[in-house]
Amino acid sequence: MERSLQELKERHAQIEHDQQLQKNLEERSQMIRSQLRQSKSSSLKLELQKLEKQLEELEFNLESRLFSWAGFKEVFWQAVRFGGLGIAVGWSLAFYTLKNPAPNNTSPAPQTLAP
Repeated sequence: MERSLQELKERHAQIEHDQQLQKNLEERSQMIRSQLRQSKSSSLKLELQKLEKQLEELEFNLESRLFSWAGFKEVFWQAVRFGGLGIAVGWSLAFYTLKNPAPNNTSPAPQTLAP
């Protein structure tokens, strides 16, 4: 339990670091784009391509850390288990009621015979 908590704290710190890095890279990318509008330098284009590649990798890393299979594994299997159990109970109740229908309480009114 303590190890899981420590791993969660480390992952949270890494995510915060990566988000700050992402913000800095986006700001730098915007600066380079504005400089590119003024001068068409090939070195600026190359730097912009590198920054965009870093941003893509960083975004992928952030998404994979936030949505990992390990985090959803337990919840997924519980949903499968209890969903399957619910379906099995529902089917068994449906079959039981089809085989043993409840008696109909609406019987016709008794008729009296007139002499």
